[in-house]
Order: sequence, then structure tokens, then C-alpha cells
Amino acid sequence: MKSLRLLCAIIFVGGIAGMIVSSIAGNNEGWVLTFGGTTALAAVVLLAATAVTRTQRVDVFSDALAERIEARIAELVAQGADEETARQLVKDTISLVRGVQ
Repeated sequence: MKSLRLLCAIIFVGGIAGMIVSSIAGNNEGWVLTFGGTTALAAVVLLAATAVTRTQRVDVFSDALAERIEARIAELVAQGADEETARQLVKDTISLVRGVQ
């Protein structure tokens, strides 16, 4: 997907430059329309590729849940647990749930 985005960006920049140059140099409508059509086609391809590729959704952040977790960590620390160890346990649990290694 990154290479497609890069290719489309190159086509966008080249297409806009081509439209400007061909418009200034002789007012040739054929070249202007060719560059414009190519740029528009690259935009459609990029939109279609983005629509059909699977993207990972952002998890919904719950302030109430975050406050409960912070309170539990504070409770564990008050009972004598190491704060860094408790926080690392929470991070590892999140990674396990998300399937991230």
C-alpha cells in the first residue's frame, strides 16, 4: 500500500505540473485534459485501494476504565508491589489481547 501511495503522489505532482506547463505553453487543451485525466484516475485508484484494503480499527478509549485501572495499580503499589512491574503487566496484557508480539 505504501508503494501505491508513493506512486499516486508522484502522479499527482507530475499531473499538476503537467497541467500547469501545458496550459502555459501554447494553451493545448489535449495535453491539459490528458494530465488532468491521469491525475483524476490516480486519485480514483488510491481511493479504491484504500477502501478495499483491511485497516486496523482504533480501539475506543474509555476514561472510566482507565481510571479504574489506575486505581487498581495504585492499590497494588500501596500493598507493596513495584509500580513499574504492575504497569508492565498491564502493557503486556494489552499486547496479548491485541495479538501484538
